[in-house]
Amino acid sequence: MTMITAAMIDQYRDEGYFILERAIEGEELELLLSGAQFAIDRLDRQMDEAGVDRLGINAKGKRYFSNMVYQERPELRRFLFGDTMAGICRAVLGDDAYLFWEQYVIKAADPDTSFAWHQDSGYVHENHEPYLTCWIALDDVTEENGSVYLLPYSRSGIRSYIKHLRSEKGDEVCYFGSDPGMPVIVPAGSIVCFSSTVIHRSGPNLTDRLRRVYLAQYSSEVIMDAAGEKPWGSFEQFLGDGKVIAKA
Repeated sequence: MTMITAAMIDQYRDEGYFILERAIEGEELELLLSGAQFAIDRLDRQMDEAGVDRLGINAKGKRYFSNMVYQERPELRRFLFGDTMAGICRAVLGDDAYLFWEQYVIKAADPDTSFAWHQDSGYVHENHEPYLTCWIALDDVTEENGSVYLLPYSRSGIRSYIKHLRSEKGDEVCYFGSDPGMPVIVPAGSIVCFSSTVIHRSGPNLTDRLRRVYLAQYSSEVIMDAAGEKPWGSFEQFLGDGKVIAKA
């Protein structure tokens, strides 16, 4: 894996992100690709059973946010709790880390596949410590096929959770300004690491092929629901005192 440098960690602290180009390849990349069609098929089936074309922020044949796939495809644990993610979590979160959320984010070839400006924290609630998002490109990502656009802290002026408004599509939206953001153009296997408080969006897929991304999110503590009564997402501990304690 690409080495995480002190400069990258400084950038994460100051701007909210860093990028590891071609961090995974070969078997690791193929493992993540193997779950993509399953993720699509699962949501298509759910929408068919409900007799709808939209389910939450998912749109059939357009965009898919298929979460907790690893619970049905346990082979994905080899990546989620493997050496690559352990190295990133130690560098960013420290010696203790928990898997918080996991999902495939897939855009089909359709102009109606953009995703509004938001913070990942905007899909949780106000009272939690910012967590780490690892946005893993499974295909070469360009502006044409739906790249993610980041607003680094220095451009947004925002480092903490802000209130979101829900759009007609169901997207949570927190930015209405004119800054187009910084496009992330990376080859397959790259990992974009950013804080859950970084404002970002993604463009539409204007090509004739899928744009597939795997999202793995980790926290330094168990994130509870707004009432503080139960875990909001996953609560499986990955690292304890710097050592991997989750079973792959």
